[in-house]
Parts: sequence; C-alpha cells; structure tokens
Amino acid sequence: MRTEDVLAAIATGLWRWDNASGTVTLDGEAARLLGLPAEPVVLPEVAVRSRFHPVDWNEINGIVNLAVAEGTLAEARLRIMDEDGRVLRTVRSRSKPRENRTAEGRVDYELIGTIQEIAEPQPGTTAVHTPITGDWRRSREAFLLDAGRALAEARSTSEVLRVAASLSMPGFSPDGLAVFGVAGDRLSIIGHHGHGPGAEAPFTDMGLETDYPATEVVRTGRAIYLPTPEDYKRRFPATWPLAQRFGRESWAFIPLIVAGRTMGAWMAAFKHPVSFSPDERSVLTTVARMLAQALQRAVVAESERELTTGLQRSMMPQLGPEIPGMTIAARYVPTGGGLQVGGDWYDVIPLPSGRFALVIGDVQGHDVRAAGLMGQLRIAVRAYASEGHRPDAVLSRASRFLAGLCSSQEDADGLAGDEDADFLSPRFATCLYVECDPGTGMLEVARAGHPDPAVRMSDGTVLVRPTAGGLPLGIVPDTDYPTTRFALEPGETMMLCTDGLIETGGHDLDTGWARLRAILEADADVDARADVGAGAGSAGAGSGGPGAGHLERLADLLVQAVHGPSSHHTTGPLADRREDDIAVVLLWREHPAPGREGLPPHPARPARRTMLTVAQAEPGRISGVRRQIRELLHDWADPEQVDSAVLMVSEMVTNVLVHTDGDAALLAEAAGERGARRLRVEVADSSDELPHKRQPGEMASSGRGVLLMEMLADTWGVDPRGQGKSTWFELYERSKRDETAEEDDPG
Repeated sequence: MRTEDVLAAIATGLWRWDNASGTVTLDGEAARLLGLPAEPVVLPEVAVRSRFHPVDWNEINGIVNLAVAEGTLAEARLRIMDEDGRVLRTVRSRSKPRENRTAEGRVDYELIGTIQEIAEPQPGTTAVHTPITGDWRRSREAFLLDAGRALAEARSTSEVLRVAASLSMPGFSPDGLAVFGVAGDRLSIIGHHGHGPGAEAPFTDMGLETDYPATEVVRTGRAIYLPTPEDYKRRFPATWPLAQRFGRESWAFIPLIVAGRTMGAWMAAFKHPVSFSPDERSVLTTVARMLAQALQRAVVAESERELTTGLQRSMMPQLGPEIPGMTIAARYVPTGGGLQVGGDWYDVIPLPSGRFALVIGDVQGHDVRAAGLMGQLRIAVRAYASEGHRPDAVLSRASRFLAGLCSSQEDADGLAGDEDADFLSPRFATCLYVECDPGTGMLEVARAGHPDPAVRMSDGTVLVRPTAGGLPLGIVPDTDYPTTRFALEPGETMMLCTDGLIETGGHDLDTGWARLRAILEADADVDARADVGAGAGSAGAGSGGPGAGHLERLADLLVQAVHGPSSHHTTGPLADRREDDIAVVLLWREHPAPGREGLPPHPARPARRTMLTVAQAEPGRISGVRRQIRELLHDWADPEQVDSAVLMVSEMVTNVLVHTDGDAALLAEAAGERGARRLRVEVADSSDELPHKRQPGEMASSGRGVLLMEMLADTWGVDPRGQGKSTWFELYERSKRDETAEEDDPG
C-alpha cells in the first residue's frame, strides 16, 4: 500500500510549498481539505493562500522563520475558507522547512509536510492547542512592547538581568532564569534568578563539550525545548541530576545571538508543564533576541566605563599634599557621549620656589584626539612649570609645543580622506595658569583665551577678576602672555573653571556667570550661619569657615547647577548627556588662627577690596573697571552713590591713560559695618603732574574730573609718591532715607 493511501485513510494530506517557484503541490487529500477537487494538483501560491483565513496566514511567516532558526517542525492551526468567506474546517499543518541559498545569495524556503483536519473544541472542553484569539495576540504584543522598552533602557548587566527576571510572559511566566556566557571554551553564569545562593556553582566553569543543554545551544546555535522531566533525562542523562534538585517541570534553552554570533544562552525554567507551542516558542525566541541585544549593549557600555575610568584616572592629577594656609578642591565631569573623555583638565604643580601653580585648560573638541592632546599638553605645562619658568613663559612655551604637535600630526595624517578632515584639523586650547604664594596669598595669573577667575570675598561678595591675556594656545606659536598680580585675602575663595560650567544649559557668558554668582553667594550665607552657630573659639570660627569640607560641598553645588547631583568625586560617567566637559578648581585661603603671635584676630566684618591695572594699550578694559566697582558695591544702600563711584573711577582711570604715558593701577576697598561703610578708591600712576581744576566749555569732552570729585565725593585728594602720585576719593554709605531726613532738617 502506498504512503499516500495510508495517509488518505486517516484524512491526512501531503503538500510541498516551494517559495522559489511560487508553487504549491497538493495530493488528492490535501486538495480536498482545502476545498478543492480531491485530485493531485500544482497551484500558484496565491491560489492556496486565498483558502486560508487572513489572520492565520499572518502567523505562518513567523512560525516558519522560527522553525528555520531552531531547526524544528513548523506547526500551525489554519482555518480553511470557501469562496463566500465562510470557515469550512480547521486543519493542522506540520512541515519541515528547508533553506536553499541561490548563487545570487538569495534565501528560499521549501516546506514539505502534512495537513490534517482537526475537530473544534466544544464548549466546556479543553483542547490541546487553543485557537489563537485576538485577546491573546494583543496581550502578547503589549508584553513584547513593554519588554523591549524595559530592556532598551537597562544600562548595565545587572539591570538587564533584573528586567529579565521581572518579565511576566502572557500565560506561561518562568519562575527560574539563568543567563550563560562563554569565556574561551568554558561556560559561565552571567546571572540567575529564582535560585538560592550558591546554586550556580556547578555551572560556573563547565566545558563546552559537556552534555548539558546550554552548552549544546552554544555549540549549535539552536534552541532546545524540554517539555517534561522525562525529555530532559532522556536527552541529557549526565547532567539531569544537576537540574533534578530544582524541582522544575519544563525548560527552554535559547541561544543569545548578536550579529550572527552566539554569545551565550538563556534558560527559562517552569514549575508547571509547558508544551512549548509555536506561539510560546515565538515569544521566548523574541525575548531572547532582545535580551541578547540588551546584554551586548550593557557589556559595551561597561567596557567603555572601565576604559573611561582608567583614562580619567591617568589624565586627572591627584591634588597632592596639603598646602599650609590654603585648601583646594577640584571636579572634572566629562561630556555625556561616547567614551566620556574630552579636552578639559586641571593640575596642581609644586614649584621649585616653594610656591605652587594651579592650571586649568580646555582643548578644542570632545573626542579621543582632544583627550590625547590634552594629556600631552598637561605633561608639557607641568614640565615647563617644574623647570621654574614664570607664568608668561610657561604659556608661551606651551603654545609653541601645541602648535608644533598639531602641525606634525597634520603632516602625518595628510593622506587621510575628506571624511576625516574635521577630526584631523588643527586644534587650539585655552588655559589659565596661576602661580600662588601660600604665605602672602599673592597670585600671578597668565591667561590664554580662558575665562577669567572669580573671587568670593570673606563677606560673600563675588567678583570676576579681569586679567590680561593672550590668544589661545596653539594658534600663533610665538605669542606673549602678560601677567596680572593680585592678592587672595584670608577667607577668600578663588574659582577657576572651563566654559562648560558657565555656558551649559543655554546660558551665555553673562547669564552663566550670574547663575554661578548666585550659588557662590548662597553658599557664603550658609558658611556665615555655620560660623555664628559654631561660636567664638570654635574650630569653625577660627578657620574662617565651617571646616575644610565646605570647599568640597561648594564644588558639588557648582557641578549640580549644570547636571544634577553627583558623587563626592565626580569622575565617573553620568546618566544624562551634557553639552560640554566641565572642570572646576577652588582655592580657599584660610583665616589666621586667633591668638597666634604677630597675627591679627579674625575680623568680624572683613573689608572687601579689588585691585587691577589698566595698561596704556588696553583702554577697552575701562568697562571692566566700571563693572568691578558695581560688583564690589552690589549691596550698597544708595544706588546713586554707586553710580557716582563708577563715574568717578571711570574719569580717574581715563585721565591717567589720556594725560600720562603710564598705566593706571586701581585699588578699591569697602570697609565697615553694613549701612555705615566707607568706600576708598585710589588710582596710582607714574606721572608727577598733579591734577588741577579747569572750567570746560559746554562742548568740551574732558576737563571735568576734579569738578566731579568735588561734587560727588565725601572727601578726595592727591598723594605724591616716590615715583608718581595717587589720586583718591572716599564715599560714606548712606541710605535714601538718610538723604531725605537731611533735606527735611530745617537746621
């Protein structure tokens, strides 16, 4: 008897579906089951497709692809329709897909199998395979969407495993999970869930040749489904005792494949029996694909974090030993993309003279090349400083070094394509170099295109200190960098930062400084309250602040203003993406301890002062002088007095630049209790000619300096010096209410 006759006797037909030719071959029984005449026939694919319910047809492609990937049978339930769209019967198809690759590289499939009619379950009965319902399909799609979103958001291997353990699959959630990895020729456990501590021990170092489901999955790249303990024991008798003790009923071992490479295996174990229908296998396989991709992303991210941490540790210096009378705090936060390394840096350099240097800089760019140039430039600056060169000489040499370095790299990379033009273009760097004398607090500053330093005075007033500067490093090899000198008084804090701290978040230079000024002043209020709470004679009061830890807190506050809370040492990658690298260095000069011989006690209300020089060649800096006076008097009671002081200072400095051949050196100091302070401003120059009163005409553009001081100052004068003179004035703080009372006083 022929095989076809035997199958026809049990209402089972044969079919052959050739995807390459687009034809389907049916025997007589298969044709009958499809509602056609009961005779062998070869039909176009579209003619057979029209006989299937559209919803069921949409499931076939996924089932066939799954069977091809796993090397198993493709099994599906199909509803057969007549010409009027009514359901004739339901059939089950079982077929073996074979993959054929053409010479052109195209992949075609051939399905050879059986088709058999099955009875629909009656109400109140249970079928072996329930029909696919719309509710189940919607719940499956919702589950896969949620699972994909959760796994895509996981940022580390542990997070991926937590997400995988929390997945609730529709209708058949596993209670035990394990993820296996491959290290050489050994199997390892990456993580597991649903097992007790130490349960993974027998599986942590298993050879790939071991007769175990996960090792076979890794070797073959095909999934293994074990619906019953008997299936497990029959197929893997050697390792069955390892699995038996967990009391599970069904197991699925699915390969974790990324870019065609099997990177491990995923085990889903069930305490209840699971038949692993095509729909259940489809869900498990889809989750495994997403899990493999999430694990791959996590591994890459963790490798990048490890590399980033190593680079940062090698590039960022330690702050070194304590400096008598001074405290330093620093932070570096990389930009949020890529390897999270960039061109910002800072350094603290001991000098042969016993002083030390603070350096902060920013190499153009946020890529690996910027980080490499930064490392070389930092070493060069440290070498020049350690040789004992002055600040201006250090920056001049560093500029020549960077220009030569970029030029040599450009020559070496001259054969690179156009797509590398931006990466290989010449780079420049901004830099601020400060030489500090711990004993006197004197600072010598050289600046190469970098933001000016800011100083928070003892009473909380914040000033941006204008300093002379030159071009960024590397633009013109032979560039001069003038030096600016000023003193950091006891209790004052200096801040050096890169532009990432100022301009991130849509801020420009002015609004960025305003944001930082508010943070610095608010922190000063906290310190002041801590001093009051500590009481006289306490450690906090004696040191001019609530302990050295206040500088670390301030550094964190400044960084948080840009991207949110950070760790104590902000060198690791952060979750959010920032626009630019951030580097910030804080230097605080302590108050002298009270009672030490030869030193004054800690003042209750320290004076605030500013000093700066305006050179003949820099008349544009007069606007900076006016801004300094306004910042110095930011809380002065009478705004009109502030306007008067700004006008007089502008006139005095301008007179020096116009009527002498030297520079103007300004010293401004505000002292006393708030509401009754005294402002004294001195402008010194090298000329011996004293100012004299003139009577300027209505159209005159000068000659009003002395008249202004007679009208606006409470007192003023000119003091001859050994070489030159000092013109000064004083203003005594008064409120608008005081002025009104004076005007109303009949006396």
